[in-house]
Amino acid sequence: MFTGIVEATGKVISLENKDKAWLMKVEAPKFIAEDLNIGDSLANNGCCLTVVQKEAETISFELLEETLRLTSFEGLKSGSLVNLERPLQSGARLGGHFVSGHIDVRAKILDFEKRGKNFYLRVEVPQEFSKYAVYKGSIAIDGISLTIAEVHPDSLAVWLIPHTLEVTNLSQAHAGKFVNLEFDLLAKYVEKIALGNRDKSPYQPQ
Repeated sequence: MFTGIVEATGKVISLENKDKAWLMKVEAPKFIAEDLNIGDSLANNGCCLTVVQKEAETISFELLEETLRLTSFEGLKSGSLVNLERPLQSGARLGGHFVSGHIDVRAKILDFEKRGKNFYLRVEVPQEFSKYAVYKGSIAIDGISLTIAEVHPDSLAVWLIPHTLEVTNLSQAHAGKFVNLEFDLLAKYVEKIALGNRDKSPYQPQ
């Protein structure tokens, strides 16, 4: 479990298709790398991944085909920045919102521009997920806990303060780039309870 409060950015070293799985290597800040062991979890752009190798500040993760299909990792290359967050510790402050690290969908940035002193970011939302976008509700974009400022039929928008750009990978954002979205987990449970036993993934055949 995470909170969407990004601790630092890491730099992708490589993303390679190996015999058993895709292997992603990330250069992480020393304070994060030293705290991790093989088998630990680390959120990368909001996606919970398991550490399979570690050498100094280089951390490696195995990626499923399913992970590549549902996330923006397919577009990562050497030098890309990824947002890093270690799991929430018991008793720690909850500064963002509950984030599971399970990406719902990758979405395209439609608008990213400076308006006044802040930045405006609008991303597309596939129709099957639009019901989870609520005005003033929470959304995790590339693992960053943000407040929804606008809800449109096919998109949602948030406002970003300069600090967010300084400490996350949104400094590399631009229209057309894909980001990972995770919608509020509580909304999904409420939906499940309200609809009874219906429990279909949006990607399963009807």
